[in-house]
Amino acid sequence: MVGGAALGATDPGTSRVSRLILLNKPYGVLCSYTDPGGRRTLADLAPIPGVYPAGRLDFDSEGLLLLTDTGWLQARISDPQHKLAKIYWVQVEGEVQASALERLRLGVELKDGRTRPADAAVMAAPGLWPRDPPIRFRRAIPTTWLSLTLREGKKRQVRRMTAAVGHPTLRLVRVAIGEWELGDLAPGQWREVPAPGRPASRVL
Repeated sequence: MVGGAALGATDPGTSRVSRLILLNKPYGVLCSYTDPGGRRTLADLAPIPGVYPAGRLDFDSEGLLLLTDTGWLQARISDPQHKLAKIYWVQVEGEVQASALERLRLGVELKDGRTRPADAAVMAAPGLWPRDPPIRFRRAIPTTWLSLTLREGKKRQVRRMTAAVGHPTLRLVRVAIGEWELGDLAPGQWREVPAPGRPASRVL
């Protein structure tokens, strides 16, 4: 982990250095710094003053979450209009056929509208850390790992997409957001990376 180092770009109009933190959020952690219900939060993992999540990752999902203390950077990362690619490794029930992959690629009709085209492919089981608690296995039903790349952020979108093509999600791990990758971060670990400078030609 890296903490305390001034690695970011200077925020225009101030002398303050923007901060950008990469965190591997474990399963069962709320994507918030507070919770009245007493669940685990980001404060238990990255007690860094002044930062907040740039985007969200569900309580029951794992992987890369970006934290920043700068509003324009949070908007650049989380606002769907910027179409940052987000890559997920997804373990689903059943053997996924080419027809299901094609539906994911072309877009799936959900209750809140059709999803944008996505990159979808079957992948070998990745060498991930064990999940706590483990996923539920049904002995008679095989599982498949998929790599999905999305450029939008509907609520619980990956889970709804795989369910819509007949393959409920068992485990979901985000491994990249735009140029930033999860890499070798273990669950609960974080590191600070250089923040990009604010584009001079655009107001975000």
